[in-house]
Amino acid sequence: MQFDFNFYSSLLLIFFVHGLVYAAMCWRKCVVTDKKSFAWLAVYLLLSVLFISPWMVGFAGWYDNQPYKNILLYTPTNFSWAMGPVVLMYVQSLLNPSFQFRGKQYWHFIPVMIYLLLQLSIFLADFVLAPQQSLINGVDSDFSDYAQIPGFISMVIYFVLALRYYRRYRQLMQQVVSYADLLLFRWVRNFLLAFLSFLIITFIFEIIATFYNVYYTGSWWYYLSFALIFYYIAITGYSNAVETTIAFETNLLTNKPVMLLPSSTAFTSQTHTTPADTIEDIAYIEIRSEAGNTLDKHFPLEEWKEKVLQLVQTQKAYEDPELSLLILARQLQTNPSQLSKIINQGFGKNFNDFVNHYRVEAVKAKIAAGEHQLQTLLSLAYDCGFNSKATFNRAFQKHTGKSPSAYVQSL
Repeated sequence: MQFDFNFYSSLLLIFFVHGLVYAAMCWRKCVVTDKKSFAWLAVYLLLSVLFISPWMVGFAGWYDNQPYKNILLYTPTNFSWAMGPVVLMYVQSLLNPSFQFRGKQYWHFIPVMIYLLLQLSIFLADFVLAPQQSLINGVDSDFSDYAQIPGFISMVIYFVLALRYYRRYRQLMQQVVSYADLLLFRWVRNFLLAFLSFLIITFIFEIIATFYNVYYTGSWWYYLSFALIFYYIAITGYSNAVETTIAFETNLLTNKPVMLLPSSTAFTSQTHTTPADTIEDIAYIEIRSEAGNTLDKHFPLEEWKEKVLQLVQTQKAYEDPELSLLILARQLQTNPSQLSKIINQGFGKNFNDFVNHYRVEAVKAKIAAGEHQLQTLLSLAYDCGFNSKATFNRAFQKHTGKSPSAYVQSL
């Protein structure tokens, strides 16, 4: 096989092989763990490998020798139309256990199917219908502006949709659980930032190429930058073990509220298990402070505020580290949507901040009583309902303006 080992081809070959290896590992992990997010990550890595492959084998001499040149010219490698939808599917599969690839999700991949049909048509036309008059004339159509620019626009659009999905997920978690910090996955944010950096590099490169003659060696650095980005995604994504259990549904093209889907794992824990068939009226949880997210003016808000305070403050419901909106709603014999509005409108806080406020106050009371001299601050935090050091520190800083240790010193 023709392969000229040199600085340009050999360096990309390393990322090419590692990308294939990580794609295979992610696929195996999907089979073993039944986590669909690893399957989507495997697809993303395969697309990334295909993206750099023409430049790897091109510098290895394929464009200068037959039949390798024809293999490159007629093999589709520009899957930018598919990369955007795959990014969105990956984010959805990470954040939503109810996500399934079916029905309307297939429509996202119609453009890439059209692209593959066009590539097949060109191949058939050149080798079957008109072998003496090539339609591509020795030029790789994958690198034409007609293929590159629309594909880039598609990736930008899907990045915005994935970012919006992630933002809605963050807003929803703040509304329905008291341990939202544990569910605001840092990896999803880092993945989106990595993909954004690729889009920015692509845009800058296109601007430079518009005004200056960028030779093959200059373009190679762009593909090396992309290889470094997808290599980071491969390593970090494969080691990501975070799993969400709260199912939901939302329409990214509208501002409709998020619908929580009843499931055997939604809003439950080992201490709060409820069969799926007994979960009632999960319905809609509005996550925006709009007119439609307010209670009726005749609603007895003050009366309900007292009920909530009685349960949370007096009966110390906040001490449950896995307290959720659904658990509290059941104890108050109301539905989660109405309770969310009561807390938002009556106390001016989302559910997560509302519960953590009382946890912080409980910790402050224990410090005032001198209990911090007998136990660590983290032990006090756990006693008051916090379930991680990071969540405790962040909530304490937010509600007091000081870190826990600085607060103790200020006394």
